[in-house]
Amino acid sequence: MRVGFGYDVHRLVADRALILGGVKIDHSHGLLGHSDADVLCHAICDALLGAAALGDIGQHFPDSDPRYKDAVSLHLLQHVVDLLRADGFQIANIDSMLILQRPKIAPFISTMRQHIARVCGIEINQVSVKATTSERLGFAGREEGVAAHAVVLIEKGKRDAATDI
Repeated sequence: MRVGFGYDVHRLVADRALILGGVKIDHSHGLLGHSDADVLCHAICDALLGAAALGDIGQHFPDSDPRYKDAVSLHLLQHVVDLLRADGFQIANIDSMLILQRPKIAPFISTMRQHIARVCGIEINQVSVKATTSERLGFAGREEGVAAHAVVLIEKGKRDAATDI
């Protein structure tokens, strides 16, 4: 078993879509980035890559590469999952946290979990997405950006419940 931690942050700007966990959320501002800037997917990618000792998201999807311009971050996550599978890893669980003042994320969490679980090939009960404000403190509190943290547990090979006794 291996644990990985991921973190990402992007600036909020006008005239961009706000995409979080693969869900387009109606809001006055979106996240600035080379891809769709989905901080949640990026943090999960980094956590998975770190757990498998496969580098980080910047190594695999550099912002200097035009192939990743406006890339859908769920597709980047799929690529990371494929790398882990090729190395013999499976995802046991994902726990993640979005940090933003607004918009309120609660109505979208179930859909985010569904998207992430589908792409990762796991059950929805293996994916946790939470959101919090920063009580108007820091860049997130001033609504300048959004941050995300993720912790994952991966394991090598398949476990057999009958042998776990």
